[in-house]
Amino acid sequence: MISLLAKKFIKNREDVTSPAVRQAYGMLCGIVGIGFNLLLFALKLLAGTLSGSIAITADAFNNLSDAGASIVTLLGFKLAGQKPDPEHPFGHGRLEYISGLIVSMVILLMGIELAKSAVEKILHPEAVEFTLLTGGILLASILVKLYMYLYNRAVGKKIGSAAMEATAMDSLSDCAATAAVLAATLIGHFTSLQIDGWCGIVVAALVLWAGIQAARDTISPLLGQPPAPEFVQRIEEIVLSSPVVQGIHDLIVHDYGPGRVMISLHAEVPAHGDIMALHDEIDNIEQRLRRELGCAATIHMDPIVTDDKLTAETRERVAQLVRGIDEHITIHDFRMVTGPTHTNVIFDAVVPFKFRLSDHEVEQEIQAAVKRLDSSYFAVVQIDRDYTK
Repeated sequence: MISLLAKKFIKNREDVTSPAVRQAYGMLCGIVGIGFNLLLFALKLLAGTLSGSIAITADAFNNLSDAGASIVTLLGFKLAGQKPDPEHPFGHGRLEYISGLIVSMVILLMGIELAKSAVEKILHPEAVEFTLLTGGILLASILVKLYMYLYNRAVGKKIGSAAMEATAMDSLSDCAATAAVLAATLIGHFTSLQIDGWCGIVVAALVLWAGIQAARDTISPLLGQPPAPEFVQRIEEIVLSSPVVQGIHDLIVHDYGPGRVMISLHAEVPAHGDIMALHDEIDNIEQRLRRELGCAATIHMDPIVTDDKLTAETRERVAQLVRGIDEHITIHDFRMVTGPTHTNVIFDAVVPFKFRLSDHEVEQEIQAAVKRLDSSYFAVVQIDRDYTK
């Protein structure tokens, strides 16, 4: 159904890098989600009232909260699609993450309330009446929620939306919760076991878990998470495809919301090259990144010596020494400045976060290793971090 509606109402629906297309997908899924959840709320409330089951009634209000969450998601996509303005020059794309965070808070609050009701039912158990109507409503709900999980997950992956994937996980937890409610209702009908309240606890636990997962997936991009490895690899492929670029480093991806990404990096170019020609080539690379990845790019040129044999050999030997300290440490911006008494070997060393040694200790170990290479060498080291891992 979503595919048919998308085909009918979303123009250029395959261009998922377009903020307008992403907004249209988000709003479409939000509207469909509101309709489904309101229908399930009404049906389950009827079933819970007829059967006297706290678990079914709790599941009904869970669907009502899902409808509210869908409204928040819809508004989030609508607001995120606003154009940049003087107060928000990078756009409003992070509102999509904020809407996902609000959805997760709603889910958590509903889980707490469901747990309270379930505990009350455990303390004061009552018989649950099972009918074919009740069973049919619950079974239909499971199938509907499974479908909602599948289309939310598919659309979430298609447009790269954490909010949509959070909604998908919520639908999957609802599916499992309703299955547990149906099982408890059948057990109570065919045996003397009254586990309705305990089943309500299971439903509440599943809802709380979905809320925690959704919060984690939306808080992470708000705080600033590393970019996807595939995105980093594609950037490297584009930049390094230029014949003048010898290497790249200091890549930083600035995420201002899905489809609103800026990147900055340093590109190593031959120091003896023509500055105007090199600048023109860097401009071409920036335009290609914008065209193919839909992101604004700022590239800083780092001149490196490529026509001096001693510098090239020393660089490779120093790189091997540094890898001897730890295989994850890399170097860049390597140059040598020779003086009358010693030679400064100047470079940056990229060290992983949470490394076993402090920056000062790493610097000391590198300086000692370079000194062992040649007693006249003095390492001038700048410790860097890799912001893509």
